[in-house]
Amino acid sequence: MKSLTIQILFLFAISVAWGQENATISGYMNEESSGEPIIGGQVFVPSLQKGASTNEFGFYSLTLPKGNYQLIYRGGGFPNDTLNIVLSKDTIIKAELGESTEIEEVEINAKKTDNVNSTKIGQIELDINQIKKLPAFLGEVDVLKTIQLLPGVSSVSEGGQGFYVRGGGPDQNLVLLDNAQVYNASHLFGFFSVFNSDAVKSVNLIKGSMPASYGGRLSSVLEVNMNEGNNKKFKVTGGLGLISSRLTLEGPIVKNKGSFIVSARRTYIDLFMKAFIKKSSSFYGSSYFFYDLNAKLNYRLGPKDKIYLSGYYGKDLFNFGNKKEDFSVKMPWGNGIAALRWNHQFSSKLFMNTTATLTDYLFSFGSEQDQFKFELKSGIRDYGGKVELSYFPNIRHSIKMGADYLFHTFTPTSVSASQDDVVFDTGLAQKLFSHESGVYFQDEVDITSWLRVNAGIRVSMYQFTGPFTRYYKGITGHTDSTKTYKKGEIIKSYFGFEPRISARFLLKDKSSIKAGFTYNNQYIHLASLSAVSLPTDIWYPSTDKARPQKGWQASLGYFRNFNNNKWETSVEVYYKKMENIIEFKQGALPSDNVNDNTDNLLVYGTGWSYGAEFFIKRTFGKLTGWIGYTLAKSDRYFPDIQDTKYPAKYDRRHDLTLVGTYELNKRWTFGFSFIYASGNTLTLPNSWYFNNQDLLFNYGPRNSTRMAPYHRLDLSATWYDKPTKTRIDKKTGEKTEVTKKFRQNVAFSIYNVYNRANPYFLYIDNDGSITSNDFKISVKQVSLFPILPSITWNFEF
Repeated sequence: MKSLTIQILFLFAISVAWGQENATISGYMNEESSGEPIIGGQVFVPSLQKGASTNEFGFYSLTLPKGNYQLIYRGGGFPNDTLNIVLSKDTIIKAELGESTEIEEVEINAKKTDNVNSTKIGQIELDINQIKKLPAFLGEVDVLKTIQLLPGVSSVSEGGQGFYVRGGGPDQNLVLLDNAQVYNASHLFGFFSVFNSDAVKSVNLIKGSMPASYGGRLSSVLEVNMNEGNNKKFKVTGGLGLISSRLTLEGPIVKNKGSFIVSARRTYIDLFMKAFIKKSSSFYGSSYFFYDLNAKLNYRLGPKDKIYLSGYYGKDLFNFGNKKEDFSVKMPWGNGIAALRWNHQFSSKLFMNTTATLTDYLFSFGSEQDQFKFELKSGIRDYGGKVELSYFPNIRHSIKMGADYLFHTFTPTSVSASQDDVVFDTGLAQKLFSHESGVYFQDEVDITSWLRVNAGIRVSMYQFTGPFTRYYKGITGHTDSTKTYKKGEIIKSYFGFEPRISARFLLKDKSSIKAGFTYNNQYIHLASLSAVSLPTDIWYPSTDKARPQKGWQASLGYFRNFNNNKWETSVEVYYKKMENIIEFKQGALPSDNVNDNTDNLLVYGTGWSYGAEFFIKRTFGKLTGWIGYTLAKSDRYFPDIQDTKYPAKYDRRHDLTLVGTYELNKRWTFGFSFIYASGNTLTLPNSWYFNNQDLLFNYGPRNSTRMAPYHRLDLSATWYDKPTKTRIDKKTGEKTEVTKKFRQNVAFSIYNVYNRANPYFLYIDNDGSITSNDFKISVKQVSLFPILPSITWNFEF
């Protein structure tokens, strides 16, 4: 350890002394046709076998000894660009990469050595263009459905809301859209995500060694960045599908300086329901639809300053009516998100990003029957800010440091009820307030040619504040006393010390060993009443009674590339422990906290998860894709629920995925995905009896029953029109090929090709009569989707 410390200090000393003989190349890497930044592009120096990567804004910095160099710019699915320079002083180079005609070569060159060379462990970046070629559910390309095809990531059930990473719960995933938090990333009860693929620029999933710049969650980070818009020319893209349509407009505000993008999407399931449900039907008036809107503006104020303004608003609305029973339900929910960012380049080595964010999530459930009205609301509103500095001392060293802050306003449940003109006393609406902040420092350095270390520390702080009323419960469960706190009064404070480290040990045969360790604190919770996650799940902050979740994860992996980096493979093992995770007490309901606190209905426990992930990816040729397999186990222990450990509801022993696209020619591309996973767990009765003619059950151990395995095959085919057309000169008759301004493609998809009846949930049913001795108890399965074909027409001009 002493030797390692000396080496690090020695490198710091060298970087300072060496700086006078160095010069820095910095700038931005963009797409030539649109001006969009290239995220994760590389500037490579062959003579030194070193380089630098662009950040999420396309910025890079590369410090070298003064001299003559050849630079290779690559990434973003574009051909390489080579530049020879004489480096005698700090130099700014704006690189623009053009479109390629040789797709195979581009795929090889984009980021061909990252799998082995980087310190990233448990981290996967997805190409949005590849996502669009995969089979789509009812014609809708979906980011969340795609990441669930990766090892270590799964959905709790078909249509389940949220995703589950390495045995963690859905609340343990930090989902960011342009650096703003998204609390509910699902439409249609989990069948679609809120991320419109036409508006998405990049997708990055971190499921292992989380960098110090991210905090507040135990399991993963899903970072989604929106397109910035074309700053060269005006462009329209869209699509018309079976249940939804999309339209995107983008173009320059000032050419080469600023641009905008607006993207909208809406389903029309409600229109179909109106057409097929007769007015005479008791269910006439039932409907469902969702819509969302993405918008983003950016403008370059000068060579060193750029501002961005991005926003998202989406809403689901479910209505159900039964005229015969005079019963109706109205259930809307949705997200509103805004982010304002400012980039400033202090020097060729120092880059700053400042962000202000607003997040607003609201869920509502209202019902009415026989003049009785009931409404329940729940939601979160966040105001936040973040300042991050990136410093690049030299080619072997990069530093990040920063601070972030969130002000939370939680509304766990707000209940109202009335009968005719009588309004029932349901107590005051709960609003809970808290401050969450953190400071961090992260350092990545090449200690030797074979050892790279990324070490960081994050210190977090959380304060639960008033106004707040604490209800104290007696032995009988009734409120004995209360205590009221004033506005802004600090009720409880928590501090978190969160070390993070990952290392890459480079081996000689194009392979490496990587290891990582993270410790995290999570100050918010998600409590669920059902076996699947629904919008009715309640977000709740840490309080004086509900303590923060804490967790650590250790991971170790072997990474190797084959055949000139055309094949990427990896094997990762991990172990994770989680403390202070929550569940509702047996039989509790959200409405129970009228004149009470929600945390009085909660119980607390511990969780464990461990497993191995295998990944093989083919990155060349007409056939590309991956195979992923996860062998894992996830357990929970809640002493107030059961006195022994039991499997988590999203515990899956085996999870296998096969994903691929095949480019037959320039006109036809085919895609497929296959999933096989162990069934989810649930609790079923192991015996039954009658008491005063009431049927009662004795339940077995928690989650001791496992559903049938889940498996499904999806196929897709996409037809593209010819990119050029023949133009004939009227005077000379000469024929020339010109690029079409209007382009189109048609995507065909088949979901669940062999019509597998996968279990959504199981329930107990009974038949016959006890008096006639033919009474039977049976377990029945509910499945959602049979084979579903779809077709979508996409266009751009």
